[in-house]
Amino acid sequence: MAPTAVSETPEKSTFQHQSRGRWLDQWEPDNEEFWEKGGKQTAKKNLIFSVFAENLGFSVWVIWGSIVTAMGAAGFGFLEGLGQGNPVAVSNALLLTSTPTLVGAALRIPYTFAVPRFGGRAFTMFSAAMLLLPTLGIAYFINQPSTPMWVFVLLAALAGVGGGNFSSSMANINFFFPEGKKGAALGINAAGGNLGVAQTQLFVPLIITLGTHILAKDAAGYRFGITLAVLMWIPLILFSFYGAWRYMDSISGAKSDGKSYKLALTNQHTWVMSVLYIGTFGSFIGFSFAFPTLLKANFPDLAGIGWMSMIGNLAFLGALVGSFSRPFGGFISDKVGGAKITLYVFVGMALSTLLIMAALAAKSFPLYLTAFLLLFVLTGIGNGSTYRMIPSIFSAEAKRRASEFGLDPADALISAKRMSGAAIGVIGAVGASGGWLVQQALRLSNINFGSMNPAFTAYAVVFLAMGAATWWYYLRSSFAVDRVPSLAYANV
Repeated sequence: MAPTAVSETPEKSTFQHQSRGRWLDQWEPDNEEFWEKGGKQTAKKNLIFSVFAENLGFSVWVIWGSIVTAMGAAGFGFLEGLGQGNPVAVSNALLLTSTPTLVGAALRIPYTFAVPRFGGRAFTMFSAAMLLLPTLGIAYFINQPSTPMWVFVLLAALAGVGGGNFSSSMANINFFFPEGKKGAALGINAAGGNLGVAQTQLFVPLIITLGTHILAKDAAGYRFGITLAVLMWIPLILFSFYGAWRYMDSISGAKSDGKSYKLALTNQHTWVMSVLYIGTFGSFIGFSFAFPTLLKANFPDLAGIGWMSMIGNLAFLGALVGSFSRPFGGFISDKVGGAKITLYVFVGMALSTLLIMAALAAKSFPLYLTAFLLLFVLTGIGNGSTYRMIPSIFSAEAKRRASEFGLDPADALISAKRMSGAAIGVIGAVGASGGWLVQQALRLSNINFGSMNPAFTAYAVVFLAMGAATWWYYLRSSFAVDRVPSLAYANV
């Protein structure tokens, strides 16, 4: 019997990295030997294809932000006069851009549940294939000039499937990396998705302009340009589907026990972090969707500058800087502490909104753009810092419970990972819904007051309140040090 026992031990502890996708029955990222002998390569491989799939999801999710600015010229009367600040056109445009935000937010919870149920590999394939519905739908109906607005609202809702991709992708990657590397990994994964917003806002206006030059600078030309701008994503979506099928893995141990979700829903930190994530990610995605419309409505003269109009009046820069700053938020939170960075971010965001109001009063486009870029940078950093706080909170509470009640620390850590994965879905959904709130505040402010200043004033007050909440729950010594010690230093 002894030889049998010896032969089984190496077989059980051996892990070999493979490029081909598979189910992983053994996955121990916190085991340093396991990590260095193939685990790290496998995790990075899955991160690469996860980033690509999530990037496309965001690209389709935000596509309406760029399309609506050209639909008036394409012959759709409900958006005519957008460039002249027509309140009805502005309201309709914000409705079309906010609808996918709300649907994407709602889908984030079931998308998180789906990863433990079906595996990260299979669900990445499914979520990629779903992107074909809104893209092909837009390509067809944009060439039907008599199409009523409600059809486009439905198509905008379908584009919301791209927003759900975020939670499934983040929940999946959360299982692949060790505790000390989650901040950077989740930051990179999220930044890859967020970057899809910037690339859409850069390339879609370019392709639309190219289409009008190929055909004609009339309604038919704009419809042709929009069609090209939508169909260009189809080959990438198909490649994403293939890449997930061919190369990604699913982790058997990532299965949900159902109890994790119930515990996450009844944990107050899930809801506190949801509110904070409304302020960071909700602001990022809400302003990203609305930024092209805001630029066109507030500074219509930019349309007369050919190259500015062609690249969407520089709207893509906001999402670009916000995307690149997100990994930095996760990285610095690993070193300094997520709660501290989040507090600084909210104070900075409040000041940025005051600068935006000053720019509108002075009718200064350079100051307006600078203030908005600063706001986007801060939202990106805040996205990274708040997401880094989530596993820290649940890990710290698990360690505290294990110490108080004499539980096995290893079992407590596994439970914490499952709870944080469940919480990510809830927090991501609530946070994304903040994007809808941001746009609706702008829409209602424009309709009822003829100005967006009341909305920006409200943003500043809310950001300061969220900063105060961050301090109250996670930085007061009576709580942060005694009850959740790892929030002061996220890498403890």
